[in-house]
Order: sequence, then structure tokens, then C-alpha cells
Amino acid sequence: MTDGKQAALDFLQAQVKELDALLAQATKDLNTVAGAERVAKWKVRVVPLLAQQVGQEEARRFADIKTGPSFTNDLLEELGDDVEVYREFLMGLAEQIKKASSPMLRDE
Repeated sequence: MTDGKQAALDFLQAQVKELDALLAQATKDLNTVAGAERVAKWKVRVVPLLAQQVGQEEARRFADIKTGPSFTNDLLEELGDDVEVYREFLMGLAEQIKKASSPMLRDE
């Protein structure tokens, strides 16, 4: 595996861990509003970093993710659903990078 691919995979793994930590903190604090705000700030911060590590197209796709409405009246569950959407994107991207025969990094 090339250094660029490994760096991208490490970055994606770190972002998933950070996202999980944000959800865990919101759960511990029982404060979903602050948790949602932290997740939104995290997403804004990750987009340019994702562009550097993986490429503009993937960063744009990530930025365009809109979580859907939820009608469970359980704010923690709704936050968890939002986190899961971002986690699935990042994990799927990591799988694509692992399977790619040539590095799909920085808009080749």
C-alpha cells in the first residue's frame, strides 16, 4: 500500500473515531443540542481536510450529505442516525481506497 493510501486510510479512521467520540460525549452529557452542534462543526472542519487527503470530488460528496428528518421524538437516536450517515460514508470511502489498484487520491 502506498504512503498516500495509508495516510488517507489513517485520516479516515481518525475521523470515524472522532465522530464516535462526539456521539459518546453527547450521550454522556445527555445534551443532544450541543452534540449536534459539535457534529456540525466537525463536518465543516473535515471537508477541506478530506479534500487534501482524498480529493475534491469526495470532499464535495461528503459536504453534500444531508441527513433526513426523523420522527422518533428521541433526539439522541436522531443524533446517532446522523452520525451513522457520516460514519458509513467515511467507512465506504476507506473500503474504496483499500480496493483501488491505484491511489484515488487528490483528484487523479
